[in-house]
Amino acid sequence: MKILIGGAVAAALGLIGLVIWWGPFLMVLKGTIAIMLLLGGGLAIYLGFDEIKDTWKKDETDESVVTGKDEEVENYKKEIDGLKEEIETLKKD
Repeated sequence: MKILIGGAVAAALGLIGLVIWWGPFLMVLKGTIAIMLLLGGGLAIYLGFDEIKDTWKKDETDESVVTGKDEEVENYKKEIDGLKEEIETLKKD
């Protein structure tokens, strides 16, 4: 109950203060909006640049993974061929 009454009193005082100081409130609001746009734009630029860097890194790793997989496949093929030869020699003995 105390919280409800305190909230009602605070809302009433805020409304009265807003009516009395309407001009200064608009001035603060203008400054706040300008700062928010500036900071939001800076954050968007930073995140966009970070995303581009991640895309570049992803492209580089994709290329290295493809070449690494080709070499790995060749190594496995050689190993399989060696094992087949070993099996054939064991069958002959």
